[in-house]
Amino acid sequence: MNKLKILLAEDHETVREGIRLIIESQDDLEVVGCAGDGREAIRLAEELKPDIVLMDVSMPKLNGLLATAKLKRIMPDVKILTLTRHTDEAYLQELLQAGVDGYVLKQSASTDLLRAVRAVAAGGNYLDPAITGKVFNNFTEKHGKMRGDVRGASLSGRESETLRLIALGYSNKEIAEQFDISVKTVEAHKANAQQKLNISSRKEIISYAILQGWMQEN
Repeated sequence: MNKLKILLAEDHETVREGIRLIIESQDDLEVVGCAGDGREAIRLAEELKPDIVLMDVSMPKLNGLLATAKLKRIMPDVKILTLTRHTDEAYLQELLQAGVDGYVLKQSASTDLLRAVRAVAAGGNYLDPAITGKVFNNFTEKHGKMRGDVRGASLSGRESETLRLIALGYSNKEIAEQFDISVKTVEAHKANAQQKLNISSRKEIISYAILQGWMQEN
């Protein structure tokens, strides 16, 4: 069995060791390295080529947000799962913009952490259940709609499927290959859907996906 290679970036040794033990209790997962700050996380990621980086937000020298943004520039294929104690949606917004693939709370159950690891490894996104309610409420408050009304926004089937795959973490190129269409056509479907829904950011696409129940597939 090929195990998923995980780099753990966490500055508190006790927390880091606890998370490492949880991960290594699984037959399909292994921790290939540990970093105590953001700069070390980037160095080890380039050296060890992990499948997933578990990235703490609050770290010395270079915080998890900046480390994530830099890693995504130099290693765009690496999956980054954020670890944090913060439930404020502002953190989520910033992290999504930086390119994280998942967001899990340290205080969540170990089963949630493992579910998140496997979700992002499979190419999807993961949002901790504790934060999804806030995303849902803020989306509906901004757009003045509830679930049924948003579903009635007359998206075509291809537009809906395009947004769903974007929310699940697929790139425009991957979506184009799946539909056997051009990247420009994917971009057109995305733009049309966003215009119909009056949404403009990746965060809002994920919020809409939560509203539709699409994220539960992971």
